[in-house]
Amino acid sequence: MDHHEGLRETYAGEWQGLTNSEIRARYPEEYEAWSRGEPVRRGGGELATEVADRAVPVVLDAVDKLPDNGTVVVVSHGGTIRTMIGRLLDMEPAQWERFGGLSNCCWSVMGQGARGWRLLEHNAGTLPQPVIGDET
Repeated sequence: MDHHEGLRETYAGEWQGLTNSEIRARYPEEYEAWSRGEPVRRGGGELATEVADRAVPVVLDAVDKLPDNGTVVVVSHGGTIRTMIGRLLDMEPAQWERFGGLSNCCWSVMGQGARGWRLLEHNAGTLPQPVIGDET
């Protein structure tokens, strides 16, 4: 098992350690812009695209080293995982928030098919079952 700095949680600058209500009270304009899906450096921290820039290469490097039919397990924070999923699926960053948050101890399952990466399960608590027509 390796630890990779690129998989750390999003750095939220001055928002770090604050509750949602504290952020709304102290940074109302910034919070509203972020809520509308605008690219915001929350508290002067990282943009979601910067998180994806550092996290996705870690995953792709691990995938490149896999034996045939191998599996990579990535453990990180929900926000970081969301950016990785969005980037791997070639979605526009403004769409990444459409993925709901991950509950504690839940996961997402990604796979590579004939047309690229696919999201097989999200916020899962059980292992996926094969679906007819999902052959890779």
